Amino acid sequence: MNQPRLKEFYRKSIAGELKKQFSFKNVHQIPKLTKVVVNIGLSEAKENIKVLDVATAELAAITGQKPLVCRAKQSVSNFKIRQGMPIGIKVTLRNTIMYEFLDRLINVAIPRIRDFRGIESSGFDGQGNFNLGLTEQYIFPEISVEKSDKARGMNITIVTTAEKDEHAKTLLESLGMPFKKRDNNK
Repeated sequence: MNQPRLKEFYRKSIAGELKKQFSFKNVHQIPKLTKVVVNIGLSEAKENIKVLDVATAELAAITGQKPLVCRAKQSVSNFKIRQGMPIGIKVTLRNTIMYEFLDRLINVAIPRIRDFRGIESSGFDGQGNFNLGLTEQYIFPEISVEKSDKARGMNITIVTTAEKDEHAKTLLESLGMPFKKRDNNK
């Protein structure tokens, strides 16, 4: 089986550059990707359960893996949610599928966002993980606008082994993630 293009690029060029740039003494200190978690919240599933089937099919087409249905852990009367009701779906991607998904996200989907000027770098959590929120699933070429019932947002969490946000940001920039450039003169 062939290695994903992005994984091969990481191994051959990015890992060595990161080791030099941050002067890591050990190879295991070099930041690398651990997993990517994609989840969609489905608040409208409490009225219409068919929304769950449509969203599950779309997320499976985007990621190439069957999503897990997340259910409410406890009842919340203000939101009309009972314990055990489906409230979202998620997919955890690792290894080959993770690299293929990130390659499609960075090189195909993100450039299709309307009026795109770069991704905000404020999505880092302090431990080297990055959260990215998308407003619609139509930026992925696997989703047909005609067959989909409505636009759904999704959250993509990229988990790395980096201990600092600057190391994780450098890793993601090296992989091709288009972060916004900061203007110093403003």
